[in-house]
Amino acid sequence: MNVKSLRCFIAIDIPDSIRSEIGGVIDAMKKCGGDIKWVTASNIHITLKFLGNTPETALPEIQDSLRSAVSSYLPFYITIYGTGVFPNRKYPRVIWAGIEDSQTMKNLKKDIENAMTAHGYQKEDRDFTPHLTLGRVRSQKGVIATVLELDTFQSKDFGEAEVSMVKLMKSELKPQGPEYSCISGIPLGARNGS
Repeated sequence: MNVKSLRCFIAIDIPDSIRSEIGGVIDAMKKCGGDIKWVTASNIHITLKFLGNTPETALPEIQDSLRSAVSSYLPFYITIYGTGVFPNRKYPRVIWAGIEDSQTMKNLKKDIENAMTAHGYQKEDRDFTPHLTLGRVRSQKGVIATVLELDTFQSKDFGEAEVSMVKLMKSELKPQGPEYSCISGIPLGARNGS
């Protein structure tokens, strides 16, 4: 029997108002002509865990594990603030908008990480730095100009967002770029059966 596999990840959505603010920043940086694959504003989210190819038959169990992992959390707020690059300014690979230090989000990520190991997913070995990916650098072309433009948004306050659920998402790779859709939204603080 052929089991269908989906490309999945676990994420937190952000409000459209913040997405459009970030979209404006991306538009400003596109003018620098860097060789960067920019994220479409409607696709911007906070990835908590990338699962990759996931058999469709495993989804109900993954959703149950997620429900358990997030049941002890109450909705909380995060502040999306500033911009920067990973790993460094000289050879940036990822351009991001930051999330002010949120210990609750780090704890949530850790609990989800632990819950997913039961399904055979590897634990991330690097420290989790909550962020929103805006673009991925493909080559050094135009990178210096882009990083200098990015500096003008270093202390931009994009606003506050309430985190009240995590989403199990699927990503379909299309010619025009990835298309994300929600498989299920799992509210924080919901006990099984409530």
